[in-house]
Amino acid sequence: MLSDADLIALWDGGESDRMDFKESANRLDDIREYVCAFANDLPGHGLPGVLFIGVRNNGSCAGLTVTDDLLNRLSNIRDGSILPLPTIRVSRRILKSCEVVVLEVEPAELPPVRWKGRTWVRVGTTNQIATRDDERRLIERRRAGDRTFDHHPAPGATLDDLDLTLFLREYLPSAVAPEVIEENQRPIELKLKSLRFLYDGGVPNYGAILVLGKDPRQFVPSAYVQFLRLDGTDLQAPIKNQKEIDGPIPDLLRQLDDLLKVNIQTSSDIHSGIREIRQSDYPLVALQQLAVNAVMHRNYETSNAPVKIYWFSDRIEISNPGGLYGGLTPESVELGATDYRNPLLAEAMKNLGYVQRFGMGIPTAKAAMEKNSNPPPMFTFTENYTLVTLMAAQ
Repeated sequence: MLSDADLIALWDGGESDRMDFKESANRLDDIREYVCAFANDLPGHGLPGVLFIGVRNNGSCAGLTVTDDLLNRLSNIRDGSILPLPTIRVSRRILKSCEVVVLEVEPAELPPVRWKGRTWVRVGTTNQIATRDDERRLIERRRAGDRTFDHHPAPGATLDDLDLTLFLREYLPSAVAPEVIEENQRPIELKLKSLRFLYDGGVPNYGAILVLGKDPRQFVPSAYVQFLRLDGTDLQAPIKNQKEIDGPIPDLLRQLDDLLKVNIQTSSDIHSGIREIRQSDYPLVALQQLAVNAVMHRNYETSNAPVKIYWFSDRIEISNPGGLYGGLTPESVELGATDYRNPLLAEAMKNLGYVQRFGMGIPTAKAAMEKNSNPPPMFTFTENYTLVTLMAAQ
């Protein structure tokens, strides 16, 4: 976080490609443009971009009252419409006898950053949609040393290992605004590269293999879900159904969704001889959210174990390789905190519509379980795996 002295120096220097003033935060979409542009750091400062909210264009105090609600709304602009997720800090400050909100945006490690499919950059004192040359500069600036596993090139992989029809038909329209696609006639290699799926030399990374690969398990053996339905309460019970689900992420998640739907059982209860109340043993939305989380957050790098969904007669156990990542704790996870072992995969799943808003998967599942009269999900975290247990509704 920048010091008061650093902020005042920026303020006194006037609006620039690293700083701007806004009188209010009435239009959050305007703020998102700033966040995207500062995160892309086209000038290459390598320093946080700063937006002072509560200051007029001429640098005078606008008399803004900074409330907790305003700070919360600004903090929540990281809702997944800006990808990859930027690092921001929002704080209330008293500077030059003026109450302001200071929004600091760190330069992205893996640009370009897009808001609703558009790449915004800072040119002088304005925010503008990036040109082709701007995007090329951003792509070349990525920090190779900080790549997560899904950003690492997959040795031996080529464009022939990707389903390019799937990319053009399904992924590209979900990730980039339609008018941008229409204007952009670049070769498919550059389109893949601009979406962080391809690196120099034309080698796809593991994220591309997982999302678009013709056979992801050829390069990532653990890229599948093991489903097991048992007629009892332990692993010695008779097997009712078993299946391995694999393929590129869009196909894998569609198959998984269909499998969950056909295994949910619904009972009917007639009240007063007129009203029929139907209740499922598990709410579908809870299973969907937790299964997607398992696929998204699992450790693909050092484990060959699959995501496992074991459906017993009294409970469902969903487990995935990989314990808590980054600075997460068991308490923070249940409250919706997030950190990303696989940020490119998380971005792809958000673009494809399998994640509505980052950080809401577990709270959404918990709310659905409560509404369906199920006990709350139970979480177990170890160094090597994560397990969530769902008990059937009684």
